[in-house]
Parts: sequence; structure tokens; C-alpha cells
Amino acid sequence: MQEKAIVDLIDGMAAELKTRLQQNHITDPVMIGIHTGGVWVAKQLHQTLDISEELGTLNISFYRDDFSRIGLNPQVDPSNIPFEVENRHLILVDDVLQTGRTIRAAMNEIFDFGRPASIMLATLIEKDGRELPIVADVVGMKPTLKEGDYISLTGPSPLTLVFGKPSKDSEAQ
Repeated sequence: MQEKAIVDLIDGMAAELKTRLQQNHITDPVMIGIHTGGVWVAKQLHQTLDISEELGTLNISFYRDDFSRIGLNPQVDPSNIPFEVENRHLILVDDVLQTGRTIRAAMNEIFDFGRPASIMLATLIEKDGRELPIVADVVGMKPTLKEGDYISLTGPSPLTLVFGKPSKDSEAQ
């Protein structure tokens, strides 16, 4: 899927987020993107929604529950939350929601910064395979994939969705 189609998905997400924010009487939300693909999506949502506070970014590497199994990525960038989290309404953005474990790790880190008033989850892609009871509030697309197929977002420019089957190397991880 090419960038134009992805931008259209993100624009649809922005419209749905705008409606949800209005319905919940939220006038000054903040946004956090999960490194890396979630940040790419969040940058476009942040701009479209014209959110006044700077975009926050999370790198959840140290919060993952599979850290001891997969090890640490050698290029871990720090999280950057340039605003007060306490009692704020957050929009948390990720690229692909599948098991829910990334979102759980992100929320653990967010709570280290303070206790938000609410967290609204927006994800570009939602796949089957939930292992934790985590549900996105706003979803760009829910593709039907065969078991073992994957989907990933590449970018940041251009943004592209890649569909396929995992290689033998990635299955070993």
C-alpha cells in the first residue's frame, strides 16, 4: 500500500479522533507516538489535528515483557515527553496493534511520567492475535490476513505498508 492510501487512512483517523474528542469534551489533548512507526503516524495526526503541545515520543524497549528473550536493540533512543502527563488527556499512537503487548509497555512508561486523565488509543493497522485485553479507540484499517502473514509500516518517507510472510530468519526470533 502506497503513501497516498496511507495518508487517506490517517486523514480518516484524524476525523474520527476529532469527533471522539468533541464527544468527550476534550479541548486540549496531547499526543504521544510509539517509536518508530507510531511516531510516523502520530506526526501526521498531530499536524492534522493542530495539537498545540509538542508531539511526545516513546521508546518502550526497556518496558517490553520479552526484553530478556529478544535482547535490547543497539539503537535505543530515549523517550521524549515534553509536557506534563499528570491529569492530561493523551492520544497514544502506534502503527500496528496485534498482541497488545506494545501498548501495555507504553502505558507502563507513560505512568512513570504521571497519571493521565485518560488515554485514547489510535492505531493505523489492527491485526488479529490479541493476547491482552487492549482495544484501539480509532483504527485506520483492519486487514484480513492469513495465519503467519505479517504487515509492517516502513518509512518515514515515503510511508508504505508491506504485507507478506515472515522469513525463516524472523521466525527464529
